[in-house]
Amino acid sequence: MTGFAQSREEAELNLDEARELLERRRAELQERRTRIERHTRHRDEPLPPDFAEQAVELENGETLVALDREVNAELKEIERALKRLADGTFGECTRCGETISEGRLSALPYASLCIDCANATDAAR
Repeated sequence: MTGFAQSREEAELNLDEARELLERRRAELQERRTRIERHTRHRDEPLPPDFAEQAVELENGETLVALDREVNAELKEIERALKRLADGTFGECTRCGETISEGRLSALPYASLCIDCANATDAAR
């Protein structure tokens, strides 16, 4: 094979690398979620008597809730990407069926849309 053609072994290696990257990221996010849950358990405790401390506690709680939402959303995307790997559709745009560029997958390993479809989705919002 010459040029840009990729051997079957190279393609399988890239899929294995993608799987490892996704699984490693999933483990990191699960650990982060555990830490967030540990911190949010303290929300049931009474607020400090000082108004400034109360404000800080409430703001911290809101931040933790937002972080938890983001972690859960990314975990869902990772699970979908791992399912696409198992199904043999990883790297295919779920909207148009075109191949998602290697650069996009390197930057966002759980990307489900090619850059054109992602841009069209963003523009529609």
